[in-house]
Amino acid sequence: MKRHKHEDHVQFTNQLTSAEMGKLWAAYQGNTMGKCVLSYFLRHLEDAEIKKVVEGAVDLTNTFIRDIKRIFDEVEFPLPIGFTEEDVNLEAPRLFYDEFYLHYLRYLAKAGTSIYSAATPIMTRKDTRDFFVESLKKTTKLMTDVHDVLAVKGALGNDPAAPSPAGIDFVNRQSFLHGYFGEVRPLHGMEVAHLYDNLHNDITSKALILGFSQGARNRKVTKFLNRGRKINVSHIDKFTNKLKKDNIAAPGLLDHLVTPSTVPPFSDKLMVFHKIDMFSMKIRNYANGASLNGRKDIGALYARCLLDVSLYVEDGANIMIDNGWMEQPPIMIDRDQLSSYR
Repeated sequence: MKRHKHEDHVQFTNQLTSAEMGKLWAAYQGNTMGKCVLSYFLRHLEDAEIKKVVEGAVDLTNTFIRDIKRIFDEVEFPLPIGFTEEDVNLEAPRLFYDEFYLHYLRYLAKAGTSIYSAATPIMTRKDTRDFFVESLKKTTKLMTDVHDVLAVKGALGNDPAAPSPAGIDFVNRQSFLHGYFGEVRPLHGMEVAHLYDNLHNDITSKALILGFSQGARNRKVTKFLNRGRKINVSHIDKFTNKLKKDNIAAPGLLDHLVTPSTVPPFSDKLMVFHKIDMFSMKIRNYANGASLNGRKDIGALYARCLLDVSLYVEDGANIMIDNGWMEQPPIMIDRDQLSSYR
């Protein structure tokens, strides 16, 4: 039967592009994981202001999961497994104290805005574009709410204020780029901002991984988590030392917000995936910090840290594969394999 051009056009426009497919798939994985973690947090919350913010975050994950399911159903895309109630034990004892949930949500909101803002410009299908635009808007609102509550609790940990310049000036010496020998200028505003932002991420990551490692059951997973904690410690020390050389105080650790519980609230699969996700975010943030940096020593520091993180993410992926935990993301057609059947 002869096909009409209109039918071919409808069939084509109903398909997801590779960008839309990949970004929606990743957003589904992340939000199903976030729902498990935040639902557990809600079981152990005493502070009313913090509870309200966490409840709002859970509602967002449910909304995002529902909207992605709707798009996938419309194009007959197989729904990923992601993370389910099997990956969380809601009855497990408290693993973190209330304040930690705010710091965790700050990380979660930053990760979300990074993913959604990167996705929005490459979406061409209206419903997927609308989804990411709306997700970015709602996640930005969540970040604002988290910052407001952190400020009320006196736990915001802002980077230091800088004096306003007396006037407009221009760089007229190559020493502006130095960082090892000779005249080394003070850090400029963007360098401080990204050192601080990366410290906040690493400090939150260290506390989370500390709690995770207390309850991991698989020996390789425990080893993987402990290695991640050592990387966090190393990077926190390196970034803190850069600030100290300019007499800038670094934000404090959050380890005191982890309880001694050894009962795991989350599956080993979720914990490994979460650390892969968190360290992948470090790759984006370290690269961003390096791109806005002007000193050679800081550029080299980010390069070393990027190598640490990249190798760690790869090792985590191998653990996921070895245990049959890693869902394969959507991939393109392997033309070479198809031609080999002849």
